[in-house]
Amino acid sequence: MTGVLIGLLVVVAGLVLWLVMQSSKGQQKNQMLETQLSELRRDLQGFVSAQAQSTGQIAAIGQTVGQRLDAVTKTLGDNVAAAANIAAQSQNSMQGELRNTREQILAMQRQLGEVQQASRELSGATQTLQGILGGAKTRGSLGEITLEGLLEDALPAAHYKIQHRFSTGEVVDAVILLRDKKLLAVDSKFPLEAFRRITTEGDDARKAFVSAVKGHADSIARKYILPEENTLDLALMFVPSESVYYELLMTSDGKGQALDVYCRDLRIFPVSPNTLYAQLCVISMGLRGMQIEENARRLYATLSGVQKQLETLADVFSRLGNHVKNAQASFTDADKRLEKAQNTLENLLSASSPDSPLENPQATLALSDSDS
Repeated sequence: MTGVLIGLLVVVAGLVLWLVMQSSKGQQKNQMLETQLSELRRDLQGFVSAQAQSTGQIAAIGQTVGQRLDAVTKTLGDNVAAAANIAAQSQNSMQGELRNTREQILAMQRQLGEVQQASRELSGATQTLQGILGGAKTRGSLGEITLEGLLEDALPAAHYKIQHRFSTGEVVDAVILLRDKKLLAVDSKFPLEAFRRITTEGDDARKAFVSAVKGHADSIARKYILPEENTLDLALMFVPSESVYYELLMTSDGKGQALDVYCRDLRIFPVSPNTLYAQLCVISMGLRGMQIEENARRLYATLSGVQKQLETLADVFSRLGNHVKNAQASFTDADKRLEKAQNTLENLLSASSPDSPLENPQATLALSDSDS
């Protein structure tokens, strides 16, 4: 019986040890179990040592072990229930996290699809732009369209002209119509091909770029600076790209002369879209100022004419006043003479009346002679 009891105790100890290993999440309860196991070991050791002394102690030990086994069983049940609850909560949390992760992955997939679509559209637009800029004719057309848009935004339609033809047969992209019928020629040049090769070919491409810009400047100076056709002694070279314009400003030829200095020596002034728009705004303000000046000149001429008319009118009124004065004097003299004539007539009528005695006919005749 002792061997069975010892075997039972060993089995119970193993079961308790397994339960302790399964309930690792309840640290405090595990500590209690470890304490109970330690006490159980001490009891077992005490049972083994006291087995030879008293068999009555075996029953007490068995009862104690039974009570402690009940306590361990209850504790183990509580730990198992708590572990099951924790496992259910963990499972629910994991399911929620998995659901959120799935939704985030789907959103990322949609965003990646949108990015891929935008990338394809951008690639198509880039290919289209490269196609447009691929030929010199299309680049020239793009520059002319940009130039026309800037002129339309900055100047009135009456002060610029697109595709102006000179008597020499040369056609400039645009001219700005200034005062006194003066013309400022603006020609669009786009040395893009040589510029694009600079990043790959280095100095050789930069030399080609310098040569292209100088050729454009020489062509504009030769074709479009024509003082005999009322052009100014300068012209504008429009570069429709800010990056190309910046490269033009920063590049020098083999002799160390800057490209913009070379152009200015020819009276050719390179401009980019931003700088051209600023200059067009200044020109527009100057044109408005000249228009105001012209209007003021016309108003002054009109006022001068009004002043002369007023002076003439004053002369007329002066002569009219003289005539009125003369007429007044003549009227006064005539009025006096009329009054005298009336008085004489009354005297004659009084003297010739048959009722009045003629006392002194000679005096009456003398009176009438003096009145006449």
